[in-house]
Amino acid sequence: MRPQTVEKKAATRNGVSRLAFALLSMLLESLLLAALLTGLNRYAEWVNIITRVVGLILGLVIYGQHKTSSMKMPWIILMLLFPVFGVAMYLMVGLNVHTRRMRERYEKIDGILLPLLPENKEELEELTRRDGSAGNIASYIAAYAKYPVYRNTDVTYFDQAVKGLEAQLAAMAQAERFIFIEYHAIEDKDVWQRIQEVLVERVCAGVEVRVFYDDLGSIGFITTDFIRRLEALGIRCRVFNPFAPGLNLFLNNRDHRKLTIVDGRVGFTGGYNLANEYFNITKPYGEWKDTGIMISGEAVRSMTVTFLEMWNAVKRSDVDDTDFGRYLPDIRYEAKEPEGFAAPYADNPMDDLHVGEDVYISMADKAEKYCYFSTPYLIITDEMMHALGLAAMRGVDVRIITPGIPDKKMVYGVTRSFYNGLVRRGVRIYEWTPGFFHAKMSIADDRMATCGTINLDYRSLYHHFENGCFFCHCEAVHAMKADFDASFAECREVTEFYRTGRSGLRRLWQLFLRLFAELM
Repeated sequence: MRPQTVEKKAATRNGVSRLAFALLSMLLESLLLAALLTGLNRYAEWVNIITRVVGLILGLVIYGQHKTSSMKMPWIILMLLFPVFGVAMYLMVGLNVHTRRMRERYEKIDGILLPLLPENKEELEELTRRDGSAGNIASYIAAYAKYPVYRNTDVTYFDQAVKGLEAQLAAMAQAERFIFIEYHAIEDKDVWQRIQEVLVERVCAGVEVRVFYDDLGSIGFITTDFIRRLEALGIRCRVFNPFAPGLNLFLNNRDHRKLTIVDGRVGFTGGYNLANEYFNITKPYGEWKDTGIMISGEAVRSMTVTFLEMWNAVKRSDVDDTDFGRYLPDIRYEAKEPEGFAAPYADNPMDDLHVGEDVYISMADKAEKYCYFSTPYLIITDEMMHALGLAAMRGVDVRIITPGIPDKKMVYGVTRSFYNGLVRRGVRIYEWTPGFFHAKMSIADDRMATCGTINLDYRSLYHHFENGCFFCHCEAVHAMKADFDASFAECREVTEFYRTGRSGLRRLWQLFLRLFAELM
């Protein structure tokens, strides 16, 4: 392990300071707005009336939105009980209006990129003929998310993040044309330094390298000069949605995707970011459990399109690519498992679809024997609660693994508030005792599985840019099942305790926290 340099310590301090300053500024803006409205209310009754009328109108507007009631009701309750505070909070972080230009940029680039993907109707028909349930899910992904299912592809499952990292380093070291890296969080320490060494060597060999990261996800890890330092090394770099104080600056929507793509032939995704804690170099929350997959073959084309979407839509001032074909080579790949299918997909909050949630719900709906999930945060809508409970009530063994040691205690309290409603319907809950379980996976009936970046929480399902991969009838499904079984053995099952074991005070506190669940 390399010693931490003064420069890296400063980078972390500067990033944390910038985050603290931005959050403090937002808090002060919210308090100022609330104080202004409150102060005016004292001097003019008509101001008080207007404030309450605005709160009522906003409540009606929210009620009429095409959203799940689980996300609408907390805002309505806040505005009706505390009009000034509720309106101020909604304007700051709840309004979440996508600017017309932002939406147009994504629609424009998707209109160019998504048609470059093959339809693969024969592959879909073959999967549906062999397995109607898996075929139905793949049909939804193809029809609505616009990502096809592939055959000439192999999926390799990694039960530890470090195994995925080593495979990524090996693949990048052999890159001949390009390397694309997109992660929610990058920490300029040991793991990144290993990756950067490979990237610099490949740049010297003429390989094009691009790095894309989310500013809020990385804000405590790197400074704003990270881009400048990479560009000086010949690595192109862009940042998504720089975090700054202000009124509703696209705040809720973050890039939570995690992708590494090499030459359009090999791709990686999963739950882990490129920071030390994900690989147990540091252990702030006990052992860290994360997983990932490597995709080899034709399906990598979809992952490349997902990266190019973000790279070319992030800012209007950036020069867009014009020749996408050079990054989408026609792969002639002979799969080691020719009977397997894979459908990498992405979820985009710019549209009205919730692909990540729909795939998870479909997994539970199509399961016949069992359906397992793992997630670091469990903050779900009524629709998903119903789907998981209904599957359990019709005899499916539905289980969910959550962390035994939380990284955010308040979010952990909200996560546990959902246990009772699930276990009453027959869902079994497990907490992983060694530490923090960060993997985002689902598997059903030894046939089909998903792995990617999508948590079972509002932020992943509704607000973030996410990606995952649906795969079936391949060894990776069985490898994931074995990992689930091994993880269950390391868990404590809390099903019975949360059926009846919570005190009234704890239940009341957890219900209060749910009012802010959409922000967690």
